[in-house]
Amino acid sequence: MYASPVNVGSGTTRTAHGMMPVPAPATAEILKGIPCYASGPSFELATPTGAVLLRTLSAGFNPLPLFASDTLGVGAGGADPEGWPNVLRIMIGEAYQEMQSETITVIETNIDDMNPQVYEYVMEMLFNHGALDVFLTPVIMKKSRPGTLLSVLCGHGSRKELIDVILRETTSIGLRFYEAGRVTMHRKVDQIRTPYGKVRSRSLHSEAAFPVACLNMQTAEGWPSMQKFRWQRS
Repeated sequence: MYASPVNVGSGTTRTAHGMMPVPAPATAEILKGIPCYASGPSFELATPTGAVLLRTLSAGFNPLPLFASDTLGVGAGGADPEGWPNVLRIMIGEAYQEMQSETITVIETNIDDMNPQVYEYVMEMLFNHGALDVFLTPVIMKKSRPGTLLSVLCGHGSRKELIDVILRETTSIGLRFYEAGRVTMHRKVDQIRTPYGKVRSRSLHSEAAFPVACLNMQTAEGWPSMQKFRWQRS
């Protein structure tokens, strides 16, 4: 089961301890690490009970993925805020296995004063702490100084840890992060036998990843790389 980011509402709500800002303290604690936003009427839209159900049952919090629904369920709450439907909707269906959509976090920082030999170590540290991808882009910064844009893709749960790694292990004194949508093709990792030995390959509609595995084979030393490509295409 997957859920959309949680709309917590806004304003205040009455609790056993008096009036509290929305989200209530218990709700805010339960929703730690889950993407939330505030929209609509001045009304509590996410309760502690609802937050517990979402955290327990949901495998992720993303926009509506690519899938075909066959069953819809709608439930209405007792409250009726003006101009806002107090309704929860559940959609059941089958996801298209070829592609998967999700929301990720992009962390970026511009660096122009660090020894470039350090980047390999930093990238390894970031991957070890949960980064989905790390890449470097050459940029021209103020006063026409050449610099490097360090970009990290990650899930919501590992954002804080990765930010700590960047600020601790690089010369950066600040960074930015934002959410982005991502679509990935369904893939699996296989071992394929070749005339040059076993290679690790990803099974996709496209086999673009396979030639890289061919080039990395340690058992095929001395064979021209183009010969490996020709075998892969045959």
